[in-house]
Amino acid sequence: FLLQFGNTSLIPRSVFKLILLNGTSVYLPNLKSEQIKLPFLSSESSQVDAQIPLRNGQSSCQISSSGKKMCASWQQNLKSCDTSEALLRVYMYDLPSEFHFGLLGWKGKANQMWPDVNDPSIIPLYPGGLNLQHSMEYWLTLDLLSSNTPNVVRPCSAIRVKNSSQADIIFVPFFASLSYNRHSKLRGKEKVSVNKMLQNKLVQFLITQDEWKRFGGKDHLIVAHHPNSMLDARGELGSAMFVLADFGRYPTEIANLEKDIIAPYRHVVRSIPSTDSAPFDKRPILVYFQGAIYRKDGGAIRQELYYLLKDEKDVHFAFGTIQGNGVNQAGQGMTSSKFCLNIADVIDYTEFCIFVRASDAVKNGYVLKLLRGIKREQWTKKWEKLKEIVRHFQYQYPSLPCDAVDMIWEAVARKVSSVQFRIHRENRYRRSGR
Repeated sequence: FLLQFGNTSLIPRSVFKLILLNGTSVYLPNLKSEQIKLPFLSSESSQVDAQIPLRNGQSSCQISSSGKKMCASWQQNLKSCDTSEALLRVYMYDLPSEFHFGLLGWKGKANQMWPDVNDPSIIPLYPGGLNLQHSMEYWLTLDLLSSNTPNVVRPCSAIRVKNSSQADIIFVPFFASLSYNRHSKLRGKEKVSVNKMLQNKLVQFLITQDEWKRFGGKDHLIVAHHPNSMLDARGELGSAMFVLADFGRYPTEIANLEKDIIAPYRHVVRSIPSTDSAPFDKRPILVYFQGAIYRKDGGAIRQELYYLLKDEKDVHFAFGTIQGNGVNQAGQGMTSSKFCLNIADVIDYTEFCIFVRASDAVKNGYVLKLLRGIKREQWTKKWEKLKEIVRHFQYQYPSLPCDAVDMIWEAVARKVSSVQFRIHRENRYRRSGR
């Protein structure tokens, strides 16, 4: 949401002392006033040492501390890759289909654990509407399945391995957000919801696995993007790495900046091609917001902004849903607006967003004065940057270099070294204690 610290990726850590998480302020008392470089999607410092120069039409790619290429541009060449070339080696549990594609109505043949991903046209579709916002579990699972499929061309960020001892991370293919959205309510004569039942079964499965016992689940990856997903299991599985939308409904001992990944929503509004994106002078609306105005869990700022801005002549701030033509209306409105309100984010968007403190945002006239003071040159610079990075926020199958799926895997790869460090450190303490 409208935050301004200049066009630099070096941000004072004091910024993180006040973070907006779904409208909730979280104070982090132990952060000192030092500067860190914030990588995309991951909350931890990037371990990038060098860059590869452009050659033969390839894009610039960074080198991680492990010596493997990391994406710096979506225009890199696509090719098949083997285990030695992949940035991340991933072992995925063969969970029964009731935990994943079975929730989409898929039924495989006898002894068929996964759908055939060779042909995208026969892959079970994820439900539309707001369900799509939290569909990361689906795209990541498909991407891993396709990594062993020669006919599917995709980036070489993550590859599935069949032996867990070869893996950098263990992936748990549970469609937790879909389970919550579709099966959290009791139906018929049920005494326990399907969602709760699946979580209980998942916990019992994981804690009996040798892979989990080896490091207490610290090298496991669980996607729980919907804030209410995994409510019953998150306490027992909190040692794992989570892919989340934010930290707003988690205690810090379960989800935190040190071990977890923040992934962008899968947007439901149609993306506008860069060539069709309107410039400054052809956007008559100053600022646009359409969505839920009255929210739980600390959404008071959204309500205050509504009352401050709703009657301004060049502002659109209105309640909206996906019903009827709501999605198309929102898309048209945003493409006609110079700024769009984004009231819940922890990603570093400084090169294409304006940042405002929550305490300033609710001051009468503050936001409008700030936005009206931004001239065409500054706005255009951010607009051009936004067109460059739009692919980072797109989920698709097969995945493409530097799209959201690819970037999530790279964020996980950056976390792996710190996970391994913590595991080795704990093992040293354990041995010295003996």
